[in-house]
Amino acid sequence: MGKDFTSALRPAIVMALLFAALLGIAYPLAMTGIGQALFPAQANGSLIEQDGRVIGSSVVGQAFTSDRYFQTRPSAAGEGYDGLASGGSNLGPASQTLADRVAADVEGRRAEGVSGPIPADLVTASASGLDPDLSPEAARAQVVRVARVRGLPEAQVEALVAAAVERPLLGEPHVNVLALNRALDASGTR
Repeated sequence: MGKDFTSALRPAIVMALLFAALLGIAYPLAMTGIGQALFPAQANGSLIEQDGRVIGSSVVGQAFTSDRYFQTRPSAAGEGYDGLASGGSNLGPASQTLADRVAADVEGRRAEGVSGPIPADLVTASASGLDPDLSPEAARAQVVRVARVRGLPEAQVEALVAAAVERPLLGEPHVNVLALNRALDASGTR
């Protein structure tokens, strides 16, 4: 019995060590190497640099709180746009907490000068809490405020929004908020 057990145990241990090395070391290193070789920007987080320093990522949202900028949708990630706490709030449509938060966000958007129907993505968080994009309607709803605060003609700010709309092959048109705000800064008014 003892001899059968040890003869069966040895190949099991060897296979476990072999697969641990293969799947725990070799495969991740190979995928990292391929990612770095073929898609270096994406493999390193799609970081955006300005004047030699990283200012954000094109695929991870960040909070813009100044009225001079287009603002992102609310975030349920930690204290807001916390990459270490990515995730939704798990509040359902019957949640009074969610209804109160959305009502407060609607009030806040009205106070900013948003009139007419308020796009849902201006008052609801995304599933990840880190969405970098808005719908074109949500960006357009902020044009009046941004133009007023920056002292720009609304038509100029509207043109920046129109130029920032991305139309993917699959999915809905969207506006990357960081890219739009960079275009706004590049337009000459800070």
